Amino acid sequence: METDIQVNSPDGTYPIRIQNGILGTITHYSQLGLNRPPLVITDSNLAPLHAQAFADKIGASCAVMPAGEANKHLSTVANLYSDAVKAKLDRGSAIIAFGGGVVGDVAGFVASTYLRGVGFIQIPTSLLAMVDSSVGGKVGVDLPEGKNLVGAFKQPLAVYIDSDVLGTLPAREWICGMAEVIKHGLLADEGLLNPDLHHVARADELVKRAVQVKVGVVQRDPYEHGERAHLNLGHTFGHAVEQVTHYEWAHGEAVGIGLLLATMLSHRMGFCDEALIARVEGILTQIGLPTRLNGLDPEAIYSAMFTDKKRKDGQLRFILLKGVGQPFIAENVAKDDVIAVLSAIR
Repeated sequence: METDIQVNSPDGTYPIRIQNGILGTITHYSQLGLNRPPLVITDSNLAPLHAQAFADKIGASCAVMPAGEANKHLSTVANLYSDAVKAKLDRGSAIIAFGGGVVGDVAGFVASTYLRGVGFIQIPTSLLAMVDSSVGGKVGVDLPEGKNLVGAFKQPLAVYIDSDVLGTLPAREWICGMAEVIKHGLLADEGLLNPDLHHVARADELVKRAVQVKVGVVQRDPYEHGERAHLNLGHTFGHAVEQVTHYEWAHGEAVGIGLLLATMLSHRMGFCDEALIARVEGILTQIGLPTRLNGLDPEAIYSAMFTDKKRKDGQLRFILLKGVGQPFIAENVAKDDVIAVLSAIR
């Protein structure tokens, strides 16, 4: 069954199409609303599984970047610009991101900057990308000093979500995507915290509900002037964990423990009941996400937070919880409180 979710953005309206097997029904780029051959950007894991065959089928060129967060940098972007030149893209052309969150972020940044902007379509293939990074128009790359420090807002022409591709997703990638699902549940849809939904067999319902949460937020605050910052729940901690481990921790793993740490910090500062900590930790454990830092240095994690793009006026900003569905922005959080919660699960 097909579900179309219309997203109203500052650049117009675009659809998110969610349907089992939708990629199998697309046989030519014209079915994507394009009038000339696009460039499909994918990674070295997805190219042999799905992406190269999809590009060949629809009459598109295909560019392959190395897989992994460690390759989400400007050197990769420069290589993809060369691929765009070889594909003879012009201002009326489009780039299709076919892959997970890293591919979407990088391909979107290329689309936002090549020829000062070409069309962009998202085909997310990981759970994390489906429920989070493919929605909302944020694109960008990392610098050695921190994550997502170079980026832009680039709204897609459309997003196509085919949950059938999750059948080839490694177990670790499913688990990582669940971190963003749980985040959306804590923010706005408590039903997403129900363990009965946390299975590939329920992927359609899971994806639709999680996407609806993010769509609602980004429509109300497309450029993150207020409410959209709530989507960073767990991310101030998570991005720092990624950085100090040199991305050995995957994004979803780092966000997962960031959700626990944010809940612990909320309780320590008197905003939420201690029972919420136990609830979040239990959900993360059931899914298979980490709940301990495995010896990481709290001081190193704290220092890494100061390269995070979410800081303001030199101060860290945390998204904390007064309860499920009650997020808020906290500034001027004492270092001692942050170190205390990090040390508690070191």
